[in-house]
Amino acid sequence: MTPPPLTGARLVWITLALSLATFMQVLDTTIANVALPTIAGNLGAATSQGTWVITSFGVANAIAVPLTGWLAKRVGEVRLFVASTVLFVLASWLCGLAPNLPLLIAFRILQGAVAGPLIPLSQSLLLACYPPEKKGMALALWAMTVIVAPIFGPLLGGWISDNWHWAWIFFINIPVGLFAAAVARRELQGRESEIKALPIDRVGLTLLVLGVGALQLMLDKGKELDWFHSSEVVMMAIVAVVALTYLVIWELGEEHPIIDLSLFRIRNFTVGVICISLGYMMYFGGVVLLPLMLQTQLGYTATWAGIASAPVGILPVLLSPIIGKNAHRLDMRWLVTVSLSVFALCFFWRTHFSPQMDLAYVIWPQFVQGIGLACFFMPLTTITLSRVAPNRVASASSLSNFLRILAGSIGASVSTTLWDTREAVHHTQLTAAIDSGGSVAQQWFGLLGQAGLSAGQQAALTAREITTQGYVLASNEVFWGAGCLFVLLLGLIWFAKPPFGHSGGDGGAH
Repeated sequence: MTPPPLTGARLVWITLALSLATFMQVLDTTIANVALPTIAGNLGAATSQGTWVITSFGVANAIAVPLTGWLAKRVGEVRLFVASTVLFVLASWLCGLAPNLPLLIAFRILQGAVAGPLIPLSQSLLLACYPPEKKGMALALWAMTVIVAPIFGPLLGGWISDNWHWAWIFFINIPVGLFAAAVARRELQGRESEIKALPIDRVGLTLLVLGVGALQLMLDKGKELDWFHSSEVVMMAIVAVVALTYLVIWELGEEHPIIDLSLFRIRNFTVGVICISLGYMMYFGGVVLLPLMLQTQLGYTATWAGIASAPVGILPVLLSPIIGKNAHRLDMRWLVTVSLSVFALCFFWRTHFSPQMDLAYVIWPQFVQGIGLACFFMPLTTITLSRVAPNRVASASSLSNFLRILAGSIGASVSTTLWDTREAVHHTQLTAAIDSGGSVAQQWFGLLGQAGLSAGQQAALTAREITTQGYVLASNEVFWGAGCLFVLLLGLIWFAKPPFGHSGGDGGAH
């Protein structure tokens, strides 16, 4: 029997606890990035070795997320959530105490693995606690944490590593996690989901670990190893393709699969997952590329790059509760259409970036993009889960979040690789234009000569300017491509079928 929805103070407390757990986990995926040079230097390692602090967490997390639905059926959603939160706190404490890089990487693997169930379960438990007419509000509040946490991560990570010890980027999880676990355990008492003694799908689990692990490693290390010019990357790609292909074949015929692929028979789930994954892939690619361009080419510090990126979180905080409150009156497809249109507009807006632009020109597209974010996560999650039976929501949520996170990794890798590739093309073209000695080149060198620069200084300044111009042009092209893909997604969302309520579907094909 499904427990009744929570009301009053209990609903407020559980919303706060589940949101904080999500915030903590999402924050941890980005907070260590800017502190990496500090961590590597403090532990006596090269920065290139230190990147494993990020990679190890991402690989372990990518493997653990799709296991959530199966684990929740074996041990119960509430018990799994509380245990994962407590173990995340323990792993964070161990990360902060790590005396050397190998131990820190080992503890980050543990942290990523136990963090896997937090996002899917916070979503499914929150939906189970709200009455049907307020489930839109629940998803809106949940989405706010997913939007805001990646913005706070670099800002908080940079500030902590500059002013305190780097270990505090992990220690701050301890009070937050203990509070979330204690409140969840108290408020969700007696609301445990049905537990089934499911057999372990050992073949599926092995294929999942091999396939997802190899794919995530390939995405994380590909750029550093020059992609398919590296035998390591080629080997990881082969392992990923073979293992994931066999995983799909095996899981479709398995009675108790580790991943429930039969969910894709539900039309709304398939449409929702494709839209949220592809949309997030392009959005996250932009999240990675924008501060990278600002810092490496336009002279922004990490703090100012964070400040330039942060306005994207303002409007979602203001609009999400309004959208959530009125969700039951709205057609989710129209909200997603608004979201994708705003994303396309903002990415096209960025195609006019130049090395001479001021901070305001960076901030305004970020601010307006907040409208797109406010109308993105909650409506698409609502569509994705709208025809899924209550006892399959944890499985659906874990599979959806896994594909979204994986798509984000692909977006980050593809955008930065395209950025470098296109810069090389523009660098060659601009250099050829200078070498041709045309009127523009003569005017440029004339100005440099009048400024009193020697021939060597002129050559060095020209080479640096060509590189900057090449990278800015390359980023504009990546943004243009993402904008075009957002336009293409506009048609796909209309294949979803209303109604989009959460009264619980039968989980069959619709």
